[in-house]
Amino acid sequence: MHKIRHSLRFRLAATFTLYGALVSLLLSTGLSITAHNLGKRLMDETLIAEIDDFISRRVHNPLARLPASVSIRGFLQVQGKVAENISPELRRLTPGKHELMLDDTPYRVDVIDKGNERYFMLFNEVQQHDREQQFLLYLIAGALITTLVSAGIGWLLAGRVVAPVAELARRVSAARPEDEAHDVANGFSDDEIGKLAHVFDGYLKRMRAFIDRERAFTLDVSHELRTPLAIVQGVVELMEDDKLLDEKQQQRIARIGRATREMTGITSALLLMAREKSKTEPAAQTCDVWKLVGDTVDAHRHLLNAKTTVELTCTSHPSIEAEPILLGIVVANLVRNAFAYTDSGNVSILLNDDMLTVSDTGPGIPKEDIGKIFQRQYKGAGSTGSGIGLSLVKRICDQYHWQAVIESTVGHGTTARLIFAPTTA
Repeated sequence: MHKIRHSLRFRLAATFTLYGALVSLLLSTGLSITAHNLGKRLMDETLIAEIDDFISRRVHNPLARLPASVSIRGFLQVQGKVAENISPELRRLTPGKHELMLDDTPYRVDVIDKGNERYFMLFNEVQQHDREQQFLLYLIAGALITTLVSAGIGWLLAGRVVAPVAELARRVSAARPEDEAHDVANGFSDDEIGKLAHVFDGYLKRMRAFIDRERAFTLDVSHELRTPLAIVQGVVELMEDDKLLDEKQQQRIARIGRATREMTGITSALLLMAREKSKTEPAAQTCDVWKLVGDTVDAHRHLLNAKTTVELTCTSHPSIEAEPILLGIVVANLVRNAFAYTDSGNVSILLNDDMLTVSDTGPGIPKEDIGKIFQRQYKGAGSTGSGIGLSLVKRICDQYHWQAVIESTVGHGTTARLIFAPTTA
């Protein structure tokens, strides 16, 4: 399950709200307990005062009447005499303070012994309970109001706290390494956000320096490599037309020509991969995949063993938008690997609307090596390559959102699938 991520402002406001709710809850709980205990204390003091008042009145008037109001009721039990007006529940009480339910009415009871007399004084708790419940409702309402106020204040304060962070995020997202006039830290105070902005400025300066070095390197490579490669290619073409060369010399010249063309293609591909696309750059060319596959097979037939056959099948002729050099690098790597590693048997190449499949009957790839073949500089057992081919294929596929899938079984061959992007012409 994916966690729901909220904004920093929301989280700060929620924290402030929870803090306000917690403080309100603790305060309300404390006030409720205090009010309840205070109510009990007042009832106990009232009961003691009523008992003392009755005893003092009885000293002067033995016929003084016990309290019998709605709130206060009193009873007297003389030792050795039966008081019929005292309920059994009262008679079972011992001296002290008690909670008692009589006729579905809660009472606070105080029992006191004086000589051979026992006094029962009852306080009706109905009104006290009603007042406590009403006070509790006031506390709940106050806690809710406090929580809402905390949420509002927290949202406003969080907005002010997060504003510098949001501004920094906006400036960083708008910053471009090529824009040397852009200053992320301009206007920030010398606090934590300001220090973070200065750190971003430092990274931008380092990126600008790196981009400048990369552009200079790309220009140097473009000139210093392409020029001598073009010269070598021209000389090779002239030597290939020389009729005085014997067969072995012609084979060597052809090998030099293939290596030169391969190096030229890889250099062009690397330069294209390293170059950052601009909005004004024209769209990529439309490539006829089947024609490119045919040219690639013809260019690499020299790798085939006499016991190996090639089967080409085309169910459709898709055209895709891509740099021909980059698509050619991908196809050439898949075809070259199939040709080079199949000593005998068959290499089948199938092209349909959205996929190119190259299958061979070579020795196959061990299962533990399948996950490493796209790693840079990785070379399998018996490989004579540089380890850059399939890693470059992976980079090109990532750029065009293609998929390169390799499936293999030791002793039964390898199948490579190039799955094109969904948008094909």
